[in-house]
Amino acid sequence: MYQGIAASRGIGIGSICLIVEHELKYDAVKITDIEAEKARFQKAVTRFTETTSAMAEDIRKRIGPKEAEILEGHLVMISDPTMSGEMEKMIATGQCAEASVEAVCDMFIGMFSKMDDDMMRQRASDISDIKTSLLKILLGVEDIDISKVAPGTILVARDLTPSMTSQIVRENVAGIITEIGGKTSHSAILARALEIPAVLSVPGITALVRDKDTAIVDGTEGDIYINPEGDVLTKYIRKREEFIRKQEELKHFLGKPTLTADGKKLDLFCNIGTPKDARKAIECDGEGIGLFRSEFLFMDNNHLPTEDEQFEAYKEAVEIMKGHTVIIRTLDIGGDKDIPYLHMQKEDNPFLGFRAVRYCLGNPDTYQLQLRAILRASAFGKVKIMLPLVTCVEEIRSVRKMISEIKADFDARKIAYDPAIEIGCMIETASASLIADLLAKEADFFSIGTNDLTQYTMSVDRGNANVAYLYSAFQPSVLRSIRHIIECGNAAGIPVGMCGEAAADPLMIPLLISFGLEEYSVNPVLVLTARCIISKWTKSEADALAEQVMSLSTEAEVVSALKAAAKD
Repeated sequence: MYQGIAASRGIGIGSICLIVEHELKYDAVKITDIEAEKARFQKAVTRFTETTSAMAEDIRKRIGPKEAEILEGHLVMISDPTMSGEMEKMIATGQCAEASVEAVCDMFIGMFSKMDDDMMRQRASDISDIKTSLLKILLGVEDIDISKVAPGTILVARDLTPSMTSQIVRENVAGIITEIGGKTSHSAILARALEIPAVLSVPGITALVRDKDTAIVDGTEGDIYINPEGDVLTKYIRKREEFIRKQEELKHFLGKPTLTADGKKLDLFCNIGTPKDARKAIECDGEGIGLFRSEFLFMDNNHLPTEDEQFEAYKEAVEIMKGHTVIIRTLDIGGDKDIPYLHMQKEDNPFLGFRAVRYCLGNPDTYQLQLRAILRASAFGKVKIMLPLVTCVEEIRSVRKMISEIKADFDARKIAYDPAIEIGCMIETASASLIADLLAKEADFFSIGTNDLTQYTMSVDRGNANVAYLYSAFQPSVLRSIRHIIECGNAAGIPVGMCGEAAADPLMIPLLISFGLEEYSVNPVLVLTARCIISKWTKSEADALAEQVMSLSTEAEVVSALKAAAKD
């Protein structure tokens, strides 16, 4: 058995097709005819654009508009003067087109791959895909045609790029295995949209298998079996049938309220990054938006978005949600998220530095643009403002003061907004957890960000493989912190939600029910799964499990107890 990252749920059983990529070698010769080389480069860009546009349109028709945006993003990147312009500048110095493409792409790949945010690291993978595609065109190398594989095929590759994945015929591919990639990679997103089991980041798998080998892909647990024994094969045939049965069960939760087994109503919201993501939330039956990551409006621009540009984006999401709550997190940059045009100062320890609400309060002109845009959007639906990385009471008070001044200006100018708009904060630091009772007197609501809360509570850099074993929301210290935050919010009578990954974890959900969490914000594709799990637990059952778990001393003991109590 081999193990990797469980990226797309389900059981796939079939025959391996090993995808071996061509080496993209070239001679970095000095160019004398600069204009001819620029023309060759532009011809390659034109062909790339035409091919990618066609693939995006095909995905739009076969899978959906959300998934098509992945390849449309490639078109946006290559058309950005920051990228293609830099390539042309290098050609102007006498570099060949291949060397220019490789150097500029590698620069951006290096920049994005160092970021801790999964979505930012995915940019590195996208740019790598663009680089490979352009080099293939320049070198005359034909792409591998995945669309013609036989039914029951398990695709195995070092990396399955979005441009490769877009060729997949769902009925023919039983599973996907790669050596690199993660849950948030665009290939994983496409695999989930196609409902194809996928296990990524399996070390050295391409050297361990051959064409026509039989493989089992467990995309739920992250396990891989090559040429399995008969009893293992029989076991996984049964597991596949059970998985299909459970997927059918989820359909019963479409359009239903989110209720515990004893009838307690909970809110099940979605996390989004762009206004268009709100449509996905509606499609997946989300009951609101618990986290709108507004920084992507800034990252997807080469200039500071104007107040009107931000207003239109927020308004679009609010109108799509048709009266359902939309919680907009104000600009959360710094740490691993750099925006070049903001010229942020380089810091030795950016995760403990001038980031998130600290940066916003230190740059009031930029922040006021965003706050004004959000307030204007609040006239079109139920909007809440959420502040990231709050560590002290003064930060909430400072933002409230700014908002009060904007409201006064809007009143004088008769600009519409929701005068009762709520202002809450993310609880994602040890400091915020410790003073949650004090923050609850200042905030209208809490949202627990378990990713950062775990990182800061455990003093773990989640991008550092050497300490990754410590990074778990099931650590007793993190669980105690979560329970304390919820207790403080409930005692103050303010809503408490969770927008970190733990909110959708089947093992965590009964604990959150016991602790008193009433709002769960998850990836849209996990809405029905979370609703199903919530429906299986009564408060008394969850309390009994929590009492047992909270008396345990180690993360391993906690996970073991939760797995033993898990409900199918």
